[in-house]
Amino acid sequence: MGGHDHEVRTYLDCYPCFVRQALSAARMAGADDGVQRRVVLGVLDLLRALPDGATPPEVAYRVHALVRAEAGHGDPYAAVKESTTRAALALLPRLTELVASSADPFATAVRVSIAGNVIDFGVGEEVPDLWATVERVLAAPLDTRDLELLRGALDGADHVLFLADNAGETVFDRVLVETLATTHAVPVRYAVKGGPVLNDATRDDAAAAGLPGCATVVDTGSDAPGTTPDLCSPEFRACYEAAPVVVAKGQANYETLSEAGPRVFCLLQVKCPVIARDVGVPVGSVVVRQSGPR
Repeated sequence: MGGHDHEVRTYLDCYPCFVRQALSAARMAGADDGVQRRVVLGVLDLLRALPDGATPPEVAYRVHALVRAEAGHGDPYAAVKESTTRAALALLPRLTELVASSADPFATAVRVSIAGNVIDFGVGEEVPDLWATVERVLAAPLDTRDLELLRGALDGADHVLFLADNAGETVFDRVLVETLATTHAVPVRYAVKGGPVLNDATRDDAAAAGLPGCATVVDTGSDAPGTTPDLCSPEFRACYEAAPVVVAKGQANYETLSEAGPRVFCLLQVKCPVIARDVGVPVGSVVVRQSGPR
């Protein structure tokens, strides 16, 4: 883990990003100029009052709660979640064929799942060309050491807990979940958020992507980004503690679980300089990383 023993801290680079995210979410919710202004000023107040050492997901949790309260909208990202899931489902037959015809279906399915991590409205408002992203991620350099550690961990596991990230990405995860049934005969518990935050997947989003057909869908009981067990329901905490292998998708899960111990494997695309610095790779990198000490 590059020898660090910390959670990812909120750096100054994160501040303008939170303001942009909040403004974007308020606009998606249909907020008028007055409400948008209140949201931005509210986020600035919140950032000013931040305790040192708050992690980005903790801050995002408070930022997006503020947006939902000010804009009076339970899920500002509902429409984009639906459209990205539809776009991803249109690619599903091609993705499945790609994995089936691969010399190493497991490794290819892991890359497909990571390709889906590009669907992230926390980072930008445009969804890149999904098939072009798949091709880029399939060709990208990947440190295979931790990929092989994951393969080995799955060999001995009676089940795996898969921590979802974004809606739409769920379809790409489904390809990996379905592949694990073939390559490792391992059942999957697929964990989504307990309520809407950003474009993170909820039970409805998982259902739209067809996950209930290949996994047991559970929720964290929390609408906080990433996965902080202390913020989750007792039922989910028990599920988390019992899992022999945890696959954690996306930056927010990396930010909360990069030091959660060797049974946790983070799969992500590195989308910002803060995470790039922490992982020790360039922005745009494709990463499979086993978590550090616990």
